[in-house]
Amino acid sequence: MTGTLSGKEKKNPIIIIYDFFKNVVMDFIKGDIFVKLSALVMGAGFFRRKQIMKGLIMTFFQGIIIYYTGTFGAFYLSKLGSLGTVEREIEFNFDTGKNEVNDFDNSFYILLFSIISLVILLVAAIIYLSNIRNVRALEVRARSGMEIPNIIDDIKFVSKNEKSTGFKRVYIIPVSVFILQKRRFFENIGDKRFHVTLLTLPCFGIVLFTIIPLIVMITVAFTNYDQFHRPPNSLFTWVGIDNFKTIFTDSMSTTFGYAFGVVLTWTLIWAFAATFSNFFLGILLASFINNYKTKIKRLWRTMFIVSIAVPQFVTLLIVRNFFANQGIANTLASGFGLTDFLLKIGLIPSHMDYIPFLTDPNWTKVMVILINIWIGVPFMMLIATGVLMNIPKELYESARIDGASPFKQFVYITMPYMLFVTAPFVVTQIVHNINNFNVIYLLTQDTYVTTNQKLAASNAKEIDLLVTWLHRLTQEQYDFKMASVIGIMVFVVCAILTLVAFNLVIGRNKEDKFQV
Repeated sequence: MTGTLSGKEKKNPIIIIYDFFKNVVMDFIKGDIFVKLSALVMGAGFFRRKQIMKGLIMTFFQGIIIYYTGTFGAFYLSKLGSLGTVEREIEFNFDTGKNEVNDFDNSFYILLFSIISLVILLVAAIIYLSNIRNVRALEVRARSGMEIPNIIDDIKFVSKNEKSTGFKRVYIIPVSVFILQKRRFFENIGDKRFHVTLLTLPCFGIVLFTIIPLIVMITVAFTNYDQFHRPPNSLFTWVGIDNFKTIFTDSMSTTFGYAFGVVLTWTLIWAFAATFSNFFLGILLASFINNYKTKIKRLWRTMFIVSIAVPQFVTLLIVRNFFANQGIANTLASGFGLTDFLLKIGLIPSHMDYIPFLTDPNWTKVMVILINIWIGVPFMMLIATGVLMNIPKELYESARIDGASPFKQFVYITMPYMLFVTAPFVVTQIVHNINNFNVIYLLTQDTYVTTNQKLAASNAKEIDLLVTWLHRLTQEQYDFKMASVIGIMVFVVCAILTLVAFNLVIGRNKEDKFQV
């Protein structure tokens, strides 16, 4: 039990960070003078161990960081607190006869480059501290008598194996040393530290294209960045948590609290309805097709796969026109008398002579769920087909011998096995549907207009998901600050749902029940 607990503690990020800093301090204290000098000049310890190339690389890296911080980084970091003070102005220069723009501040550039500078400094700090540990490790190896590859020994090794002519000493020996170190370098990154080589580029991409934009988006939520404070013509400033207060405020002047509640409720309803309707119907469809009594199975699979082959945005735009107020669906419904019937029973307002498939909030919500079923069920059918083929046939044979009906076989064998195997997929699909931008946007954009004034005041609609509301705020209203707050709320909702779902669904699955 003790070993298990200590293993968990080692995996704790906080403990890992604490141990790292503690080991750096201990290495600095116990290290020799060259280890301590490495805190001032990063290459000092490598020079002492005759690893000239590493020493030059680390010293050069240190110089680059100092230069960057003292010039580009310091310029933007010094303005991070105010996000700029000089607004853009155009003045007429009588000497040149032209309009000239002053040397103004751009708040967004200040925020962006400041965050980039902070990330660079953080990475540099990690490399700086790791360098102290590496130099200390070299010192320990040297004291224990272990071999440390260095340029001096390489020169001696090559000289010993080369003829002593002056020409070869001047030209061949340096080239041979270079080739020897190059071969050792590539052997190191391609063998001993190959995992580091493979992870370097992906990690760089994650930092550049994911972490930095994410940090920028989060920080924008604490500013007043909107259409009235939009660079380069205007500056924006820090406002603290005022935007987070706004998202939960419902008053005469601010209706974001009301809109957030309506949109969040529909987002959760949509996510669960869209996920589980596709999930269960996809399993049912796969079960029917894979049933031993079903004929021409390949034909049925091909028919449903065709719907996946067509690009989703093409399908959605066609369906939107199909269910428009004057579309084919309404023409057919009117011709068959369905419209008049719905008018009589009160499902259509009396002033309408068509079915508001995509213009009434209640009709639209039902329609987007049904249309999503048409789009999503074939994909789930393919996944379920692969899983069904791996269910042991002995389970069904035993059930049939015991007199279990096909329905009981489906309930007690098929569904438990499917839930066990596809539980992670279901969780990710819930999160995916919370952020399912395509279906809602393509079906309702330029079609649905809200009549709820409180929602309209916050630029929201009854059928909006949080992600489509966010898109509308940024692309139509340029309200970047509230869009950033909503983006953070989306992350919070997805994180909570994921943690709860994984603990309730996946954590309770018993793998030994399905072992044969």
